[in-house]
Amino acid sequence: MPLRTLDHCSIRTLRLRESRDFYVDMLGMKDGERPNFPFPGHWLYLDRHPVIHLVGVDPDDPSGLVGYLGGDIDTDALDGSAALDHIAFRATCAPTTIEQLEKHNVPYRERHVPGMDLYQLFVEDPNGVTIELNYFDSDQSHE
Repeated sequence: MPLRTLDHCSIRTLRLRESRDFYVDMLGMKDGERPNFPFPGHWLYLDRHPVIHLVGVDPDDPSGLVGYLGGDIDTDALDGSAALDHIAFRATCAPTTIEQLEKHNVPYRERHVPGMDLYQLFVEDPNGVTIELNYFDSDQSHE
């Protein structure tokens, strides 16, 4: 399961437009393509790589977000580091990773991203931080 690179960071926010404008207008990122998720958001790119995923939280109806990403949403905690939703890595050899997680009884969630050839595993670190492992195309197979 060699990790390759830090893939992206995901930030949950009640201030989606303001956050998007900050990263685009202040830091020069580009607002680009994003899968058709059941919640609002923006993927912000450096070159051709989406490095910041802004996840819009609707406090009146977070059902799409909860249903897709799981977990509770405490809108009072969406400030500072508590807004960090997960850390994502590109990785290789998903079957080996799954074998290791199961061997140590570490729970994980699997997901395929709509419209992309991307398989994902999600695990929680000991501090409750979600770690997303991304396996693109050939990275899904044994190596």
